Amino acid sequence: MQVAFLATPQVHLLDLSGPAHIFYEAAEHKQEISLHYICLDNNIELRTSSGLNFSKLDPFYTLKLKKGDLLFIPGLESDLLLDPTFNKKLVPFFQWLKEQYSKGVLLCSVCTGAFLIAQSGLLKGKTCTTHWKYLDQFRKKYPEVQLLGNRFFVECDGIYSSAGVSSGIDLALFILEKTYGSYFAAQIAREVVIYHRRGEADPQLNIFLNYRNHQENRIHEVQNWLTQNLKVASNIENIAENVNMSGRNLTRLFKKTTGITIGQYIEKLRFETATKLLEEGATMDHVAMECGLKSTNQLRSILKKVSQ
Repeated sequence: MQVAFLATPQVHLLDLSGPAHIFYEAAEHKQEISLHYICLDNNIELRTSSGLNFSKLDPFYTLKLKKGDLLFIPGLESDLLLDPTFNKKLVPFFQWLKEQYSKGVLLCSVCTGAFLIAQSGLLKGKTCTTHWKYLDQFRKKYPEVQLLGNRFFVECDGIYSSAGVSSGIDLALFILEKTYGSYFAAQIAREVVIYHRRGEADPQLNIFLNYRNHQENRIHEVQNWLTQNLKVASNIENIAENVNMSGRNLTRLFKKTTGITIGQYIEKLRFETATKLLEEGATMDHVAMECGLKSTNQLRSILKKVSQ
């Protein structure tokens, strides 16, 4: 299998290097995988959005891909994506991209890389996703594409799209699982110390990121503590001690800051943790213990309540 990564001016570094490292590890584990790094036109040296320079890249048209090979298109800065001059220069690349797709090459976008595939016309009538920040821009620019928001990655007719940065790693592991099996993908996930793999249906913004859009450090500390100590029996007074507050003041400030109560937040934490563990094959007894519950009946009650 050949796995190619397109490096554009202002490319997002982790969008490219994250999935690239996953396939590098797969090759190290004796799979026949070769990695290639290509660029647009003859621009064999470029600067990433992080300020790191890439050099000795191969022009895209020199790469010979075949059916089943992968082509990753990482995200890049939005001002360049919306630049008409830049998009005009991409016409030869779009033609080449269509040729690769017609041969059965699998296309994989990370973050705003979905814009480039959509601009080529290959996403027309298909489903995809992109970074949550650019959903509205994408819908306005490409109304003929069915955009799925709040998804880590989407697969549709040989085109994979992912939400951005770390989700490119999840997508790479997903592809390894489809190609080489679950056991091999789990080996690679363990090698790169990823113990909670996210699936296609997982939301971009889950409980571990939601309710965090605030500047109240004491509440952030409480949220961190609750996430890390979910199976520890505690009450409001115990939790409040961690931030040198009274239980009453913490209760009031938490609701004012996040819009939900501490009890509701803990329920959501338990629901998300339980759902992930159950998907991974854990028993109900084990999940109940990890969620700090006394019985599987309590667990069933929370799963039913939060999912409604």
